[in-house]
Amino acid sequence: MADLKVKFCGIESPNPFWLASGPPSNTAGQVMRAFDAGWGGAVWKTIGEPIQNTSSRYGAIDYNGVRVMGFNNIELISDRPIEVNLKEIAEVKKRYPKHLVIASLMVESKKETWQDIVKRAEDAGSDALELNFGCPHGMSERGMGAAVGQVPDYTEMITSWAKEAARTPVISKLTPNVTDITQIAQAAERGGADAVSLINTINSLMGVDLESFAPRPVVAGKSSHGGYCGPAVKPIALHLVSSVAKKIKIPIVGIGGISNWTDAAEHIALGASIVQVCTAVMHYGFRIVEDMSDGLNAYMDDHHYRTTEDFRARAVPNVKDWGDLDLNYKVIADINHDLCIGCQLCYIACEDGAHQCIERAPITANANAKKNAHKMEVYVPKIIDEECVGCNLCALVCPVDNCITMRQINTGQPPMSWNQKVASF
Repeated sequence: MADLKVKFCGIESPNPFWLASGPPSNTAGQVMRAFDAGWGGAVWKTIGEPIQNTSSRYGAIDYNGVRVMGFNNIELISDRPIEVNLKEIAEVKKRYPKHLVIASLMVESKKETWQDIVKRAEDAGSDALELNFGCPHGMSERGMGAAVGQVPDYTEMITSWAKEAARTPVISKLTPNVTDITQIAQAAERGGADAVSLINTINSLMGVDLESFAPRPVVAGKSSHGGYCGPAVKPIALHLVSSVAKKIKIPIVGIGGISNWTDAAEHIALGASIVQVCTAVMHYGFRIVEDMSDGLNAYMDDHHYRTTEDFRARAVPNVKDWGDLDLNYKVIADINHDLCIGCQLCYIACEDGAHQCIERAPITANANAKKNAHKMEVYVPKIIDEECVGCNLCALVCPVDNCITMRQINTGQPPMSWNQKVASF
């Protein structure tokens, strides 16, 4: 049987599923309900000098009938006093000693201020500390959050301040709103960080009401840039997690677009030891962790993985620079006409949006199979094998599962990448 326990920076988590710092981890009551539901840890909503939030503060994008595919917020850190948050952390740790409580911290960029909040958070019982270097809105305008996380020297400096005072593991939380996140990760590692977590939210503007011309979410007819998250950001998060995994030696906490066990497993396969979830909990509630745990358990049992370490980072070596991909590898599309419903989406997509590798072939079909009253000519899509470039578009737009698949063609050529080709000149 699989064992979901994770050893992380010298501390043990009951499983790899943590609440990310945000509205679901704002109070002791919420965190304790989360632990009752099965979450292994919780990163407390960021603690700092209390602020005043706006109303409204959330926005979302729906897609194809699915609500909240992308989520945006202009909410800032905890609006509750530091003393109240620390008192509640102590209460949670007293009641749930085997679960992990991680204090997320953000204060002004002064050494004595950072070291003071570090000591106070640890004295309250925090198992680890997460330094919030990623908040892209509100706090960054005050010289905190992403304003720190976008500058390697600041990330390294403040991480080192925290490490000087800390007795527990220090996690630096990274912003994706940079040119190269690996530089920031390496700066955190130089500063002594025990781990990094990523990604924080992506700078965004959610939309505009075309009658009032007020951006969303609306605050008295105005709005501001906010942080984008939710299922839509998973591809970005996976890319950045894998990029950081190649550059640093310290553990990684994966965040971004995690809604189910497969999302979590993908983050782990690309290098994450722990995953954090926020938006999916805001949408569906704490109980989603039950399906996540069951699904990950079943996957690991099926593949004979005892712990998540058995497949962590297994996908990282397969993430290559484009110049290292095999240019002599070739696939072409195959259409299963027994499954084809004749919608012509593949033909339209290929003809107008790709490489004109599909033709419509006429066939004669019975209009009424029982009475065979008359026959009619219909058109079915047919791949032009010699023209197909194997781009996958037809398979992606096809509404019928496994109707269009990609078949490998033996080119008779040895593997050859662009970099190899250039080196041979």
